[in-house]
Amino acid sequence: MADDKRKNTRNDVVFIFDTLFSVSQSSVSSSQSLFFASFYLVLLAMEALVVDAGSKLLKAGAAVPDQSPAMIIPSQMKRMVDDDGPSTVSEDVTLDPIERGFIRDWDAMEDLLRYVVYTGLGWEEGSEGNILFTDPLSTPKAIREQLVQLMFETFNVSGFYASEQAVLSLYAVGRISGCTLDIGHGKIDIAPVLEGAVQHIASKRFELGGTELTKLLAQELGKSNPSMSLSMSDVEKLKEQYANCAEDEIAYEKTQNCEIEQHTLPDGQVISIGRERYSVGEALFQPSILGLEEHGIVEQLVRIISTVSSENHRQLLENTVLCGGTTSMTGFETRFQKEASLCSSAIRPTLVKPPEYMQEDVGLYSAWVGGAILAKVVFPQNQHVTKADYDETGPSVVHRKCF
Repeated sequence: MADDKRKNTRNDVVFIFDTLFSVSQSSVSSSQSLFFASFYLVLLAMEALVVDAGSKLLKAGAAVPDQSPAMIIPSQMKRMVDDDGPSTVSEDVTLDPIERGFIRDWDAMEDLLRYVVYTGLGWEEGSEGNILFTDPLSTPKAIREQLVQLMFETFNVSGFYASEQAVLSLYAVGRISGCTLDIGHGKIDIAPVLEGAVQHIASKRFELGGTELTKLLAQELGKSNPSMSLSMSDVEKLKEQYANCAEDEIAYEKTQNCEIEQHTLPDGQVISIGRERYSVGEALFQPSILGLEEHGIVEQLVRIISTVSSENHRQLLENTVLCGGTTSMTGFETRFQKEASLCSSAIRPTLVKPPEYMQEDVGLYSAWVGGAILAKVVFPQNQHVTKADYDETGPSVVHRKCF
């Protein structure tokens, strides 16, 4: 039964993707454009919301697949806390509702979602609609159940659905089978997907990501700039601006003599940045730089796919999708392709590019785009969890209806 539903959903997702592509390629008159724009605004109010909540950024918006998410905001929050001492003093406390991709602080997450759906996206209390969440790889059952409970009992949503990020990232590029390499702020997920189903036995999650690369950069900059005092937020910004991937290992070795750049921090300190910026990207291909005895990410991907039935190897390797903020690092895609051309596998990993009508940076929020496409299927066809479903079965209904 679940397989039949998945097949129907898969076919409908492909149809919607093809329709979006066809519309984007057609030419329309100015009057037609005005009509479509007006229609879009009316439609926007009726659309389900799609939420992709990561450790660093939360992406949310109405389910319009060929648009960027309306909100891309930090997941980290600050809350004012009063000191209960004799003289009341308020201080800012930093909260991370999501760690390594999973919700850990539910009170903070509720506050964050209230801001997103009511203040940011315009829902009115008492008139809430449908909502779709993206699920990180290997999300514990307890977290899925607590999320659906929060949505129905606190936010009073009309309908709920959740789907795995790996599947959604493939939907975003018009695929139902392939392999996703998702390098996020707090984790790396490598997930083979066949016919819209994640192959969980073969998939692998690494408890490292952009956070570890930021710490690495801080350590390296501390060695070359011993008198400097750097905050992690400063280092994070430096990583986003300067981090780079060398073309290959030989090119990385040559960066010992690379040009030194000077960067002025907000507080006026001037920092020197040289080879450190290449170490950040190199650590993904040579994890020994992080002190880890692991293979580089391309070799990891090939080894993971080798555990799936051999008849599916080509389909998976030739439909590889990069996603997550770290994959947008300068030189990363070129280095990935270079490593892929040198790997031991008879079939080499081949990257799938997003369609031309999508935004150039769609890899940063591909799971959200896939969720917007899927929302066009599951809610109109009543494949989602309804309030009646929830009242009858309770939170465990999410495992039966969301796959």
